[in-house]
Amino acid sequence: MSMRILCLSYEYPPIGGGGSPVCAGVAEALTAAGHRVDVVTSGMPGLARKANVNGVEVHRVPCLRRRRHMAGSFELATTLVPMYRQAMRLARESRYNLIHCHFILPTGIVARRVSVATGLPYVLTTHGSDVPGYNPDRFHLAHRIAAPLWRRVVRDATMITSPSRFLASLLRQRLDVPVRIVPNGMTVPARSAAPRRNRVLLASRLFERKGVQDMLRALAGWRNEWQIDIAGDGPYRPTLERLAREQRVNVRFLKLVPSDELAALYRTSKIFVFPSHRENFPVVLLEAMGGGCAVITAKTAGNSEVVGDAAISVEPGDSDALRSALQQLMHDESAIARLRERSYQRVRRFSWERVGAEYEALFERCLGKADNATGASSRAYESSDDALLSVSEHAGSGTAGSADREQEQVRS
Repeated sequence: MSMRILCLSYEYPPIGGGGSPVCAGVAEALTAAGHRVDVVTSGMPGLARKANVNGVEVHRVPCLRRRRHMAGSFELATTLVPMYRQAMRLARESRYNLIHCHFILPTGIVARRVSVATGLPYVLTTHGSDVPGYNPDRFHLAHRIAAPLWRRVVRDATMITSPSRFLASLLRQRLDVPVRIVPNGMTVPARSAAPRRNRVLLASRLFERKGVQDMLRALAGWRNEWQIDIAGDGPYRPTLERLAREQRVNVRFLKLVPSDELAALYRTSKIFVFPSHRENFPVVLLEAMGGGCAVITAKTAGNSEVVGDAAISVEPGDSDALRSALQQLMHDESAIARLRERSYQRVRRFSWERVGAEYEALFERCLGKADNATGASSRAYESSDDALLSVSEHAGSGTAGSADREQEQVRS
């Protein structure tokens, strides 16, 4: 059956981090399968308020946002009321079957409220930092404050999906609810015949938990002719640059790299390193594997679910093991070739066509449940919902300086 889906996400390309391309990938896969998808998301100067992107109708709402790749809590709050109003306008104009919401917070607040007003079921897809405990060093206080609302958003969802078993387990530690695993996907590229350089590439947001410091320590005092490139930016970059100088590691910090340039780096690098200590389902690993790199990664739940046996995995934080793995590959072209072949075979499991089909089947099942439900529209608004939306309605009167003081929400 053909479905009409209202998708809510505070980030959508070119805005946002890792959750952003996942949202677009799912929406475009469902559109290609014959369904209609309307997306309501954040806007920024220079981006059209409404556009058809690969068949998906994208509606961008005004909000306070200064940077495309990250936003503070204050900035995120300014999306709530405009997103709700736009979603309700679309709901009055179209006969949607369901709401697909990316991120429990902040977007889940809007999804739940629209569900209450319209009776539409909503499916939550979680991405990492919207689950308490995933980023305790950055979001502990925010999750404590929002805990009652977080629980209501989760409990009232018709269905919850997670890209990884690790994140699903973390969510269930907080609230005993069923969570279905649907992996993130990718557009599987054709095999590249481009010549590859003796380059070790690392691409990541630069936070301490990403483990970039482990690679720098692994390379300390090591003289070789390989080029070491780190693509990405974040608050931990000054510390990493200082560590590189102290360890006398010859490395290039490329900062943020556009997606087309990053894809070219994948196609022309021999080794990709991703030593992150804690991950959900890192799309960057899929991209590196699809780009033909031999991968070295940290042996953590999220990473392992992506790479399977198609990478060398070391214990997180073990710089000596990382050094040994790098030495092994740098001196063995046949080992690189074997990992490249395994990687390419594995990423084919995560094509958007296959992932989209999984969402399609889950949505149809969800609608079957909704038909037997007693009616979400009978639920009353909780005062905390109204309070949060009311606060965000006035958030635009704040200053950009207020946003600077907020804890920054960044996707892994």
